[in-house]
Amino acid sequence: MSSFVPMDPETLEISHQDAKAIGASLAADYQSKTPYHYGCVDNFLPIEVLTRVREEALAMGDQSAEHSSGNERLKTSFNPDRMPAYSKAVFRSLNSRAFIQFLENMSGIKGLIPDPYFLGGGLHRTNTTGFLDIHADFNHHSIMNLERRMNVLIYLNPNWKEEYGGSFEIWTDDMKEKVDGFAPVMNRMCCFSTGSDTMHGNPEPVNHPDGEPRLSIALYYYTATWEDGRVEQSTVFKQRPGSNDVASSEATLRIVREIVPPILYRKSMGLIRRLKNLGS
Repeated sequence: MSSFVPMDPETLEISHQDAKAIGASLAADYQSKTPYHYGCVDNFLPIEVLTRVREEALAMGDQSAEHSSGNERLKTSFNPDRMPAYSKAVFRSLNSRAFIQFLENMSGIKGLIPDPYFLGGGLHRTNTTGFLDIHADFNHHSIMNLERRMNVLIYLNPNWKEEYGGSFEIWTDDMKEKVDGFAPVMNRMCCFSTGSDTMHGNPEPVNHPDGEPRLSIALYYYTATWEDGRVEQSTVFKQRPGSNDVASSEATLRIVREIVPPILYRKSMGLIRRLKNLGS
C-alpha cells in the first residue's frame, strides 16, 4: 500500500512538487475546521519508515518521567540528537524544505520555521496510567525568539484501540465541548495550528492490555512574527467538565492578563520574580 506522503524509505527524501500538491489537496478541509484548524491523515508515511523508528525507540528503553503532577504523568521524551542514526534522519526529513512546503500549503501559514532544538518535541513515550491533560501550549521559542504556529504528531502504535486510552482530543477554549478525538494508531498523523486557546491533549490514561507504551513523533513549527512587548504564555491546563483534572496557575494568569493593562502586568510579574529570587 502506498503512503499518503511519498517519502523514500532509504534516502527519506520527499519530492517538493508532490509535497506542495498533497498539502494543497488538504487545505480546504484543514482550514475549515473549528474551533481551530486541524487535520488527521492515516497511512501517512511508508510503514517501513515508522516501523524502524518504533523499533529504535523501544530499543532505547525507558527513562524517568519528566514531569509528575496533576496535569501529566509518566510522559518522557527523547531529543532526536540522542536517537539512532535512522530516526535522527527521519526527524531531519520532517524539518526539511519539502515537508515545510506541505505544511504551508495545507495550513495557509507561510514562512514556517522548523525547530532545530526540538524544544518540547522529539520522540514522546507515555507509559501505562500516563496521560497529558487538556492544555494550550507555550507560544514563544525563547532561544530563537519565534512564535509557535503549528504542531505535528505522528503515532507509532500498531493495533492500538480506542479503549487503550491515550487518544488525542480537541476541545473548545471554554471547555464546554470535546470537538474531536483520534486514537494514536500506527502511522496516523494529527496536526493543528497553535494559538493561546487551542485546547488539546491526551487526558485518558494509557491502558494497553500488554503494557505497551504510547509512542509518538512530535514536531513544532514557528514563524518570525513574535513582537517585542508581547507576553509569553507557558502551558495552560484546563479542567474537563465533571473530571478531576487540575487547572494550572497559568490559566488564572491568563485571566489576569486579560484584565490588567499590559504594562502594569509586566511590572507586577517582574516584581514577583525579583521577590522570589530574594527568597531563594
